[in-house]
Amino acid sequence: MSNEEIQKITRRLHNRMGRAIKDFQLLEDQDRVLVCLSGGKDSYTLLKLLMELQSRAPVKFELVAFHLDQKQPGYPAGTMESYLQDLGIAWEICEEDTYSVVQEKLAPDATPCSLCSRLRRGLIYKHAEAHGCNKIALGHHRDDSIETLLMNMFHTGQMQGMPAKYTTDDGRFEVIRPLIYVAEHEIIQYADHAGFPIIPCNLCGSIEGQRKFMKNLLDDLEGRIPHVRHSLLASMQNVRTTHLLDPSLLASDAEPALPSAGCGNELF
Repeated sequence: MSNEEIQKITRRLHNRMGRAIKDFQLLEDQDRVLVCLSGGKDSYTLLKLLMELQSRAPVKFELVAFHLDQKQPGYPAGTMESYLQDLGIAWEICEEDTYSVVQEKLAPDATPCSLCSRLRRGLIYKHAEAHGCNKIALGHHRDDSIETLLMNMFHTGQMQGMPAKYTTDDGRFEVIRPLIYVAEHEIIQYADHAGFPIIPCNLCGSIEGQRKFMKNLLDDLEGRIPHVRHSLLASMQNVRTTHLLDPSLLASDAEPALPSAGCGNELF
């Protein structure tokens, strides 16, 4: 990829992230943000873009990079530390053997994702508080939100994607997703050029089965309906509540629904 092409992609990523930040007020003056690094392409991209934004943003905010070493087999010790040491921002690697906990508690026919996510969530909140952070940034992107919307509609009967911002149940933190308008294929191009040291998840596979099915479904639809992902994202921003079947939406002053027990509240 030429320098001109990567510059164009970088500008596009910044433009879309900036639009999300403006639309949902994701960053405000004096924010201190815990940026969760899973070791995947999305969270690396998020951290790099936020660091670049710091130097020119109209508001002042601080970043703390946070990575959780869950002691999974094959984890490349030292990889994340080597990367973080040269960034020039505050960072922490938390070593917590959640892998053994999941293996011990998990039923034979169950998938580990839900339990693993709950364990991570508790640790993230704990360390966000320890670092004095008021916000937690996650690397979920446009495709994640669309796939989550379809998974919830198909499997739980809910119209629920991934919110760009929500407040945790205890009211202590705001969880933000600055890449919510960014397409996954652009992140892949950006991350490949950047050469991030990717750390795969070996606990449940890099892509869980249901989400992989949704990716394949959307790829198939994209071949039949050009820009279908763009249209699905737009539909989540253009909701005609009077044309749905939820009686609670008939009141003009109905409160927006909070994230519920369906998909979409994943950490990392």
